Amino acid sequence: MTATLASAAQKLDRNGYLDIEVDPELDLVTEIKRLKKEKNAIILAHYYQESEIQDVADFIGDSLGLSQKAAATDADIIVFAGVHFMAETAKMLSPNKKVLLPDLKAGCSLADSCPPHLFRKFREKYPDHIVVSYINCTAELKTLTDICCTSTNAVAVIESIPKDKPIIFAPDKNLGAYLIKKTGRDMVLWNGACMVHEIFSQERIVKLKNRHPNAKFIAHPECEAPILEMADYIGSTTGLLKYTINDSAQEYIVATEAGILHQMQLASPHKTFIPAPPENNCACNECPHMKRNTMEKLYLCMEYEMPEIILPQWVIEQGVKSIDRMMEISEKAGLGLKG
Repeated sequence: MTATLASAAQKLDRNGYLDIEVDPELDLVTEIKRLKKEKNAIILAHYYQESEIQDVADFIGDSLGLSQKAAATDADIIVFAGVHFMAETAKMLSPNKKVLLPDLKAGCSLADSCPPHLFRKFREKYPDHIVVSYINCTAELKTLTDICCTSTNAVAVIESIPKDKPIIFAPDKNLGAYLIKKTGRDMVLWNGACMVHEIFSQERIVKLKNRHPNAKFIAHPECEAPILEMADYIGSTTGLLKYTINDSAQEYIVATEAGILHQMQLASPHKTFIPAPPENNCACNECPHMKRNTMEKLYLCMEYEMPEIILPQWVIEQGVKSIDRMMEISEKAGLGLKG
């Protein structure tokens, strides 16, 4: 390792990302494009990233779909502008590729709400239960999971399980409650949630709907039940985007992380998109973990090829089984490879 890389690694260990000063006059877009070409790298950007990161990405989408697209490429390096569990999934599906995350501290409140060591003890109380885990969980939790699911295929996954088989659903209690209502299955729910999707204010949304009577209210199933009961449409982030493209309404109030509004506006520039208000006046409908990634950190991680996501081989081998099982069910249900 060169002296420069060794110094960078020391700063990485201390801060969780490359805390190196970037020349403010540097054209980051040009430099990032150069590095992509030189290093045979691709950039994945989740819908919740800052718009400038989305604009420089090769693929934009939901977490699993992005990892699947990356696995199908011949890229040597995958740069995941998202959060930690997403980069782990990319590594699981592309174990022979180098996977980078611009900021290792870009975590996830939902994934963090279900520590694997605690879930293992929880699961032991229900030895006869099938474990279904939302894809928004850590790689290690996937090793304790029988079948993964996404918000797109979750209903199909639950309905594929024989009715005499009891189910544990983790880690999102709100998505789990929605699935109980949709499928009629009684499930044991782990008590986890996404901080962004729990903060929306029912009262303020009602007032907003009154001010925009022609606007449709659309929501992600990670939201709490009272919010979902108000919705004209409930769907995954990709589902919400597609709905706004194909639906005839001209205004939408959107209850999910506000980063998706950038793609909605690009796809339908003649329509109006309004972020659903949180319970207070802070930017709580923006994920602080997602927003840890910046153009500067994206450039640095590509320049120095770190921070890198490293997973033990046993985690990859055991964890990917739950994803493979999900994809088999998804294919049978006619959903294809959807994240």
